[in-house]
Amino acid sequence: MTNPYLGEIEAAFKDGDNSDPSWVINVTGDGVLPSWFAVSDFAAATVGAAGLALARYAADDGAPASVTVDRRLASLWFGMTLHPDGWEMPPVWDAVAGDYRAKDHWIRLHTNADHHRAVALKVLGAAEGRAAVEAAVSTWEADALEAAVVEAGGCAATMRDLAAWVDHPQGNSVTREPLVAWMPHGATNPRTDTIDAARPLAGLRVLDLTRVLAGPVATRFLAAYGADILRIDPLNYDEANVAPEVTLGKCCAELNLRDPADRAVFEGLLSSADVLVHGYRAGALPGLGYGPEARRALNPALVDVSHNAFGWTGPWSDRRGFDSLVQMSCGIAQRGMAKSGADKPVPLPVQALDHGTGYLIAASVLWALKARREGRLISARLSLARTACLLTGQETTPTSKPIEERAADIAPEIEDTSWGPAHRTQFPMAVGGIPARWNYPASALGSSPAEWTANG
Repeated sequence: MTNPYLGEIEAAFKDGDNSDPSWVINVTGDGVLPSWFAVSDFAAATVGAAGLALARYAADDGAPASVTVDRRLASLWFGMTLHPDGWEMPPVWDAVAGDYRAKDHWIRLHTNADHHRAVALKVLGAAEGRAAVEAAVSTWEADALEAAVVEAGGCAATMRDLAAWVDHPQGNSVTREPLVAWMPHGATNPRTDTIDAARPLAGLRVLDLTRVLAGPVATRFLAAYGADILRIDPLNYDEANVAPEVTLGKCCAELNLRDPADRAVFEGLLSSADVLVHGYRAGALPGLGYGPEARRALNPALVDVSHNAFGWTGPWSDRRGFDSLVQMSCGIAQRGMAKSGADKPVPLPVQALDHGTGYLIAASVLWALKARREGRLISARLSLARTACLLTGQETTPTSKPIEERAADIAPEIEDTSWGPAHRTQFPMAVGGIPARWNYPASALGSSPAEWTANG
């Protein structure tokens, strides 16, 4: 199948390695997600890219296995895959988060985190509650409110159209960034250890410093093929509305990186990791004393892959952001509104920027691991905003028969999560005969010690 996104993705990975792999995915399944952008093609392409990188890594010096992606299941894996049995997931959004009409334009407030909600309410001088926030927002111009909330440490985004984003200093900067920015770090000792054909990532230690949602999607994928994933969060941090979805296959620990004892633990973990995946804003880790040079000093052979929301250049490179905010800023929500004839923003049917970036992060990790086996060290950076440039390159017309999950799409196996038993949607990809299998069910944040498991 010719996928409209795969060519640009292939070009991005050839920037990291000039070899000439076969970038072909076999696509099965039917249906599309209802959107004015080709979200289901995008899902198949990004999931397939991770699969192609896995096949290439697992093959070592042999021919890579074929990769098959079920278009229907890939689309469903861009949403929630967990199906609780006898219990319910918390709401995805808190009561304040959402789109509001300001004096001149629409604006979105992201308030799922308690401190972000507190900032928004303080800036607005509003009581908690949708009606009070609506009334307060209506007295502001959107750009002024966006700036005030961001300056105070919160998260907000004015709705812009596609053309306005390209003309915006940040949008203009991001469009000139590569989809995957590769950075070479010289030579290292080639790896000669044997790869287990059934669990090709077994023995690899991945230190996961990511939050909702792109980074956790990436490390969930790596866990499916045997990687030892250790997620580290601050003390008492929680993501109750998504943790059951994205902690599958991981051990989840807590550390206070401002405490000397916990810093020593973290440095020991970092020095013994194969991979670091992190989604902090550009200045966050350096601010803790763990900038790129410090990380490489602790672990010269580290595969270091990072992502942020708004890109790595331009005035917003250090701005807090989430998928829904990037959709507002970069023109996706406005395009959906205009094409639909709606009277409010129309975002994508799923958080496709997060999920798509997540699979591209996983592919980048595998590409860099393959390079390390060959004696070359490379690292990579990605962003939701640059992934949005890829997605918006293909518009389409929503189908009258959108994908709906069927009973047969749900795997019969029970997953005993920390919250209760559940089922998962069937995994959307096959790489030769390599099974996708997770060592652990989804678990609560902070439920494990900050140490590598016996599997790692």
